Amino acid sequence: MCGIVAIHDPVTTHAELGHQMLDRVRHRGPDGYGSRTVGDTWLGHTRLAIVDLADGDQPLGSDDGHWVVANGEIYNHSDLREDAGYAFRTRSDSEAALAAARSGSDDDLAELRGMFAFVVAHADGTVLAARDPLGVKPLYWVRDGSMTAFASELGAFDPQTRPHVEEFPPGFRWSPESGLARFRDLRTDVAPVESRDDAIAAIRSSFVDSVRYRMMGDVPVGVFLSGGLDSSLVAAVMARYADPSRGPIHSFAAGTKDSTDLAAARRVADHLGLEHHERVFGPDEVVAVLPDVVGCMESYEPSLVRSGVPNYLLSELASTTVKVVLTGEGADELFAGYDHLRAIDHEQLAEELIRSVEGLHNLNLQRCDRVTMAHGLEARVPFLDRSLVYLAQRIPIEWKLPRERGQEKALLREAFAGWLPDDILWRPKEQFGDGSGMADVMQREAYRVAADRDWQAVRVAGLPAPRSREELAYQRMFADHLEGVHPRVLGRFATA
Repeated sequence: MCGIVAIHDPVTTHAELGHQMLDRVRHRGPDGYGSRTVGDTWLGHTRLAIVDLADGDQPLGSDDGHWVVANGEIYNHSDLREDAGYAFRTRSDSEAALAAARSGSDDDLAELRGMFAFVVAHADGTVLAARDPLGVKPLYWVRDGSMTAFASELGAFDPQTRPHVEEFPPGFRWSPESGLARFRDLRTDVAPVESRDDAIAAIRSSFVDSVRYRMMGDVPVGVFLSGGLDSSLVAAVMARYADPSRGPIHSFAAGTKDSTDLAAARRVADHLGLEHHERVFGPDEVVAVLPDVVGCMESYEPSLVRSGVPNYLLSELASTTVKVVLTGEGADELFAGYDHLRAIDHEQLAEELIRSVEGLHNLNLQRCDRVTMAHGLEARVPFLDRSLVYLAQRIPIEWKLPRERGQEKALLREAFAGWLPDDILWRPKEQFGDGSGMADVMQREAYRVAADRDWQAVRVAGLPAPRSREELAYQRMFADHLEGVHPRVLGRFATA
């Protein structure tokens, strides 16, 4: 996991600008800093060392003069090496991205299994950029005259440039010659699973494989544990398949003193034999850290901020012990875990679920990436492996609706019967901001963060009317972070 910057310009070089931009995402990679001009492209990389600690520094080059800067992880890089027809020079998983881009084949890009955003350049002036199909890893870009610039975060760009910045679309690649083109779609029309028992078995097998892939690395790997179903299942699989020689699995939980999440997480950790860590926070800490959270997330959406604060504090804690954590993002979108989905017509629900998965890069995945990388910590999301995304679409929608005990995600719970205590396996869902105690804190503290007597009459230029006093406060923090952006375009980055 890293921060990347790339500036392509056939007319002039931009090394000074590149270094300025790279310095602004230095928090994403505290272990290394490298740059190189390759043909018409300046490449910059700030590294969080996870795989091939000795030889994985970037920009990373090939024997024939291609160079890459990459952010993310390619989990199947070992499998791809066997059939690549390419002489690998390192053990770095990022070299699999370099090999795929060098081949010029969209099929090779589509075979990359993981989370990634990368730019590859050659001395002959060619360049290619690509982002993973779910957009787990962020990438922004701007095209200004002869210059095309890329960066991992919006804040990397100069204030005068930000009004023109766009999000690079997930699942696409770009080159000056061919423009934007999709190399992998999230949607599938493969035949439905034939029986409920087959669906349960396939869910269990696919999820176990996905978690095991994401335990890859040459550094300690931990888990964010809320005590809810999704993160508890991640922890259960990790505990079952952990390599004892690498030490215990570390789990991390955050919340207010009496929050339900902390109590449930302790129970899961005790049951699984994890080395558990807690971050207990109070109202003063929440109010103090809010500007940092809104700024690093580059979003003011209240539900994201409420969940972002505990995760931000949790990341700060975890980064002192591990460099990688697995999280439970994505399960609700795949298996209809939200209460509001129950009211949607069955024929429309399948489309709503895939649309919600496609939109995660602007919501939960954005929050997950930013709050962890603010502390040089890599977050991995096993529920969003492509095998599970495709499998979920093959499961008839009726099987995803509440059945056993009236609980959502019954299929997922049934798939792991016996892996967790029954009260945890069937624990009712709470939003992370609720279970951690953040929602209660912000209801009490809203007057401190937005003290306006008539807050409903106050608006931040360029943004929608705030729906609450709390949202107004976050909008102000968001605008401060993006200082210099023209009001008419500020709203484009509300959830981008």
